[in-house]
Amino acid sequence: MRVDSGPFGGLPGPAGHPDILPHLDAAYDLARWLTGNDADAADVVQESCVRALRFASGYRGGNAKAWLLAIVRNTAMTWLERRRASAVATAPEQLEQVAPAVERIDDADELAHGIDQALLQRGIAALAPEFRAVLVLREFSELSYQDISTVAGIPIGTVMSRLARARMHLRAFLVAEREK
Repeated sequence: MRVDSGPFGGLPGPAGHPDILPHLDAAYDLARWLTGNDADAADVVQESCVRALRFASGYRGGNAKAWLLAIVRNTAMTWLERRRASAVATAPEQLEQVAPAVERIDDADELAHGIDQALLQRGIAALAPEFRAVLVLREFSELSYQDISTVAGIPIGTVMSRLARARMHLRAFLVAEREK
């Protein structure tokens, strides 16, 4: 075993391990969006880093950020299942009620204009975890569809479908809030 920069800034690790240190902010952001609070996100990231260190020998190269975020996503989903967190999703009948208003908005910038951060955060938090994860990975972590597919363990077509549905649910939520 040799000592090098290591995935955690100076800890010993096997040759060829991923350098995850530059991606810890993205890992925390994803965990925060999935768990809903800072303390739980920190716990998920800590557990994910332990898993990443433990399984670094299984890293086969490629995108270290996607590899780490896959571990974070899986850890967060396990965490959510253990706590039986109920996802708050927009009900289909609510979507039908706001569909005409959603259709009037052609430009995402038009929808986002004037929306405060707290409202946007509430909207994202209201998404079901599988939609929230894909949206956060694409819009905040700026991963490609292929990398999201790898992280989530789903086909690219499912990534595209979940992303479209997440955007539709978010848009419906924001429109409904604007009309209150």
